[in-house]
Amino acid sequence: MRLLKTLVASAFALLAVAENTVDEKASMEKRFVSFHDGIQLAAAPITLNDDAFKKLTAAPRDFTVAVLLTAQGARFGCQLCREFQPEWELTARNWAKGDKAGEARLLFATLDFAEGRDTFITLGLQTAPVLLLYPPTHGPHAVTSRDPKRFDFNSGPPAAEQVHAWIVSYLPGRPHPTFQRPINYLRWASAITALAGVATLAYTAGPYLLPIIQNRQVWATGTMIAILLFISGHMFNHIRKVPYVSSDGKGGVTYIAPGFQNQYGLETQIVATLYGIMSFCTIALVTRVPRIANRRTQTLTALAIVAVMFVTNSFILRIFRIKNSGYPFSTPPFM
Repeated sequence: MRLLKTLVASAFALLAVAENTVDEKASMEKRFVSFHDGIQLAAAPITLNDDAFKKLTAAPRDFTVAVLLTAQGARFGCQLCREFQPEWELTARNWAKGDKAGEARLLFATLDFAEGRDTFITLGLQTAPVLLLYPPTHGPHAVTSRDPKRFDFNSGPPAAEQVHAWIVSYLPGRPHPTFQRPINYLRWASAITALAGVATLAYTAGPYLLPIIQNRQVWATGTMIAILLFISGHMFNHIRKVPYVSSDGKGGVTYIAPGFQNQYGLETQIVATLYGIMSFCTIALVTRVPRIANRRTQTLTALAIVAVMFVTNSFILRIFRIKNSGYPFSTPPFM
């Protein structure tokens, strides 16, 4: 008799566990379907508040949740949030279009700080945006660690392709849609219009522009300007973002940066001007002076040009000595 009671009690316990399991699965499925239908209807991530966030990420959960915690309001000044939002919506829209049946068991959602301040505080978040991926806690795809995965925004706003690949990396063994960026018809139309405009301009203005393009003097001038820009450190300034000038610590301004590994913007312009003067003098000596008919005028002109070159070269060497006092060369008048 006692054995019979034990068996009956065990049977009722197993039945209760089975009913709870069925109810639990039904609850998870109902929750997934309701949110999934919302994503399919809007073709965009679900917009959450604090309560909806708790409901969506609560355990037990047999589906994955990708949540973007952002701060879109102008008062927050989150430029990265505004730049990334279109890519995030594109990722969710692409997934919703490619996985209409929800076979991947993945949901996309967005929680703005204005609607989810308590959630930000609970998670200890002090910056935005933050992209979290909550893995399933139950079912065939459940993982041992329930902690959400966090996307790294340190390299700036990522493209939708990067976010898609990151999410897929945490969905092993699950079907997932391939990412396809939609065709930007406006960009194509703009490119075709611009190409047609260039072709029309080339056809109508070609007879007038061709002699200019084929002119050796034009190419020589452009080449000289490019050479002067590059040898004076123009690219260095753009790469290093150097200041234009600097303070000397005594209320004055320093135009020349000490050391051969540093320079200022104005310093580059000074050096380019000096090199330009020397280039002009060299060209004048080679091309202009020989054409002067009067021998006396020719000699005086040549001497004047050489004197300008000598003084300019002395100034350049003086700049080298300012940058490095150990530089051994100098010529008068700038010793």
